[in-house]
Amino acid sequence: MKTKILLVEDDINLGDVLRDYLELQEYEVVRAMDGVEGMGNFKSQPFDLLILDVMLPRKDGFTLASEIRQLDQQVPIIFLTARGQTEDRVTGFKTGCDDYITKPFSSEELELRISAILRRSRTTDSNVQSIPLNNGSVFNLGKYTFDSLNHELRIDNKRIGLTTKEVELLRVLYSHKNQLITREKTLKAVWGSDNYFIGRSMDVFITKLRKYLKDDPDIAIVNVHGTGFRLEVKE
Repeated sequence: MKTKILLVEDDINLGDVLRDYLELQEYEVVRAMDGVEGMGNFKSQPFDLLILDVMLPRKDGFTLASEIRQLDQQVPIIFLTARGQTEDRVTGFKTGCDDYITKPFSSEELELRISAILRRSRTTDSNVQSIPLNNGSVFNLGKYTFDSLNHELRIDNKRIGLTTKEVELLRVLYSHKNQLITREKTLKAVWGSDNYFIGRSMDVFITKLRKYLKDDPDIAIVNVHGTGFRLEVKE
């Protein structure tokens, strides 16, 4: 089966060019012209990846992505935008996007980014040593149960849903439990790059993970200034 992509782009010419190019690369592309239509398409059929313009009529791309994340925390999202400010990039990553590409760009560059994201999302980090409680993807983390397959943290009767990036980041930290892991190594393992904008995004995800893990005082994600992080778990 072909990889199915939802493309939400109101620029008719650019949208046509991207759709035609991606279809030549053997992707199945569903086109929407605004955020409301994009949400309707997303609710009506499954997609493997979403490409969202930021400046959309009726509902902007950031709002659309936030609403989609309430329904699906795993589907990869790429933002397209003519806006390249740092704040916009950080906003994009905060909504849970996987990549952010600034116009103008080449169709070939977009396709390479799509391929990289799909490859990462389908590949399990073989360096992580899991505790075989049920299906080999469940970890004991202090008082928590970390179910990476189902994207959940569980403690007592509380369930916390995780995004794909939150799962990948926590898996990397867990695989180096009580050890220092550098920022560069963490960034490349989760995002495949260690550039400035993605580094800012990772800091947001670290803050979120600390919030999720606050119910166990024996767990801490320690920031080692200028070097990296250490997931400390008292045994």
